Amino acid sequence: MYLWRPQRVIFEPRALEYERGQRLFRLFSNQPGIELATTPSHNRVTGIPGKTAKEAYDEAKRTLVIGVRKISEFATCKPSAHYQLPLATSCPGKCEYCYLNTTLGKRPYVRIYVNVEEVLEKAASYIEARLPETTIFEGAATGDPLAVEDYSDALKTAISFFAKQQKGRFRFVSKFPNVDSLLNIEHNDHTRIRFSLNTDSIISQYEKATPNLAERLTAARKVHLANYPLGFLIAPIIIYRGWQLEYDQLLHSLAEQLATDVPNLTFELITHRYTTRAKNNILERNPNTTLPMQEEERRYKYGQFGYGKYVYPKEVYEEVRSFFESKISHYFPSAVVDYLV
Repeated sequence: MYLWRPQRVIFEPRALEYERGQRLFRLFSNQPGIELATTPSHNRVTGIPGKTAKEAYDEAKRTLVIGVRKISEFATCKPSAHYQLPLATSCPGKCEYCYLNTTLGKRPYVRIYVNVEEVLEKAASYIEARLPETTIFEGAATGDPLAVEDYSDALKTAISFFAKQQKGRFRFVSKFPNVDSLLNIEHNDHTRIRFSLNTDSIISQYEKATPNLAERLTAARKVHLANYPLGFLIAPIIIYRGWQLEYDQLLHSLAEQLATDVPNLTFELITHRYTTRAKNNILERNPNTTLPMQEEERRYKYGQFGYGKYVYPKEVYEEVRSFFESKISHYFPSAVVDYLV
């Protein structure tokens, strides 16, 4: 079973006012080899070592910060949901292409929050305000909460909360397989668990410090057998020699693992894109990366947050659309493609 073990754990003192924070302090205090420290604010952490950009990045990915989330307005989350549900920030994975390269600074340390119940109270106010419409919340917009679920219990708490919400729905996506603690929760079909998948080539080259495809597929089967609504995020779709063959193999392996046409199955498809800022950060941390980031092969497009990014040309985008619509229809006749961007 996968379990991420941080090298250092830093507590915001207010976190110890919560039962979850006290439990985590006892847990990590009893584990040899883990450095313990405090920080005035989980938003401003100092003392993470690293002289070079790569060293700072690697050390941040070994660091867990435990804090109290400020209960402010939730950010929107198009196209996957109405709002982000802030349960975790960053993750232990080192995916070279990660869009969080643009937002989390030079040291993207992993954060979990001890006041999950307060976050869910805020979610309840959004649900109430939008009645009689159903409100959907995305739990993985700023990190991978499943990677740290063994410490936070945030997903277990959120799933139980949304099971009781007539007009509230929850969804999250993960590359990590540690779903066992979620399998026996009463979810009432109100939580959709999705897995981020890619070809073996992409995972091995660019998704460092993450579980392999086989582990993700095994976890997906467990989730399906627990009767959760299931989904898959194929992202980023990268065009390289043999991409069609390898993405076909990916979908074939997925169909074999599930061994049935899963009802209410969804796919979300995201083609590779990057900003200038992200590219600069990626090259600083991974100067030998082979990620395809040649501007002359892309078109420039403005996104929902007001900044531009480099995306594939329209003809490539249409080729991707045609390929995946055909293959998903073949392997999963009743599945729905929520979107392709």
